[in-house]
Amino acid sequence: MSEHPHQTPAAQAFLAKFHPDLLEHVRSTVASQAVVVVGMAQNPFVKKARKALDAAQIQYTYLEIGSYVSKWRERLVIKMWSGWPLFPQVFVQGALIGGCNETQAALEDGSFIALLEKGRAAHSEV
Repeated sequence: MSEHPHQTPAAQAFLAKFHPDLLEHVRSTVASQAVVVVGMAQNPFVKKARKALDAAQIQYTYLEIGSYVSKWRERLVIKMWSGWPLFPQVFVQGALIGGCNETQAALEDGSFIALLEKGRAAHSEV
């Protein structure tokens, strides 16, 4: 089944050619790392999310894709893939939890750690 079944085959074919190397890098990183932050330089919300993770002593992989004026097309493909319109995009165990506000809320209510530990437990059973 398609990742985005609401897209026509023509749209899927077009998007498959839109920065495929970058998209594959992000996909593989999200799939292989426990916590991934996809962001951009100079964005205060990216900085806030990273500071919150640092304060919680959570290790993460950071993928920086340009800044406000550079690599906006590359960031667009990430937005289309994830379905999330903003940066940062924070993934835990392969699941998008959202941006800065959602990350801070998940850290505060414990759901971030629960999702992280659930994934670790699943990996240790393998």
